[in-house]
Amino acid sequence: MGAYFSVLFINQGGLSSVSISSPSLGDLPESCVASIIGYLDPPEICKLGKLNRAFRGASWADFVWESKLPSNYQVLVDKILTFVPENLGKREIYSLLCTTNTLDGGTKKVWLDKSSGGLCMSISSKGLHITGIDDRRYWNHIPTDESRLADQNQEFLGHIVPNRSTSYIFLIWSNVGVIVGIDGVEMECWMLMSISVPLRFRFHSIAYLQQTWWFEVDGEVEFPFPAGSYSVFFRLQLGRSSKRFGRRICNSEHIHGWDKKPVRFQLWTSDGQHARSQCTLNEPGKWFHYHIGDFNVENSNSSTKIKLSMTQIDCTHTKGGLCLDSVVIYPSKYREKLKQKGFLRC
Repeated sequence: MGAYFSVLFINQGGLSSVSISSPSLGDLPESCVASIIGYLDPPEICKLGKLNRAFRGASWADFVWESKLPSNYQVLVDKILTFVPENLGKREIYSLLCTTNTLDGGTKKVWLDKSSGGLCMSISSKGLHITGIDDRRYWNHIPTDESRLADQNQEFLGHIVPNRSTSYIFLIWSNVGVIVGIDGVEMECWMLMSISVPLRFRFHSIAYLQQTWWFEVDGEVEFPFPAGSYSVFFRLQLGRSSKRFGRRICNSEHIHGWDKKPVRFQLWTSDGQHARSQCTLNEPGKWFHYHIGDFNVENSNSSTKIKLSMTQIDCTHTKGGLCLDSVVIYPSKYREKLKQKGFLRC
């Protein structure tokens, strides 16, 4: 099948041949293409959708994208998306869940990793309970452009257009069927749909510890995590960063006390799981993910409640000079990626 062949014609001058080219990718049935690309990652599916009409149609097939969505995606849509148009395709739903969605007054952000569909969450320092945070002799919330960018490596599967300063307009091409042109030729009809997405990618601030005797940070979250294994981290840095003449510098003036004893990390889940770790804080001027522990989710139809803590409560000495950005929750397989990039501690 698909071999090159020729057709012979007899004319007065003798035999002549007319070559007929072999079938191309555009001749493949759309259903066949969809079955094949379903084994690829979402970014690869979107790239192949640019090849031709058959691949474009297959790249929008609902059954392809339903296999990429978490099993409880409808629960996630109801939980984190404020508005979803009716009859939205699975690819559009996947795209919206891959954007950074805000919960609890902007203190929590949730999104799907665009390549794997794994659920990720970030909890800002303002969403944590920090002992002494109201006393400016000890702690301060300071503005910064180094707060974690939850969307830093995301590529939208639609198009983003700025809308003033408070939101984006998320544009999605949606296949609405086939129409017949005036020449009788059938054509696919695509409609550009727009959905407003709030401008909410950065936390814009971190908590900075100048000095304290009793160091304690607690957090709590309840969320319908999809089934799987997850790792939890505190994102911390010793020293306060700033910019001078366009260059990043780190002020280590207040750093002290962290070499005396390690910081203890713990987490508990509502179904009885418990994890703990400890680590000595070092290397000023760099943001690191300090691994608290892992937890597993088996039932994605109900919410999992997680409590976590970070303490160093030896009152024989003070400690200070620490920046606390956030707590992040990733699928456990991402821990190896953080290690390879040099961002992981503990």
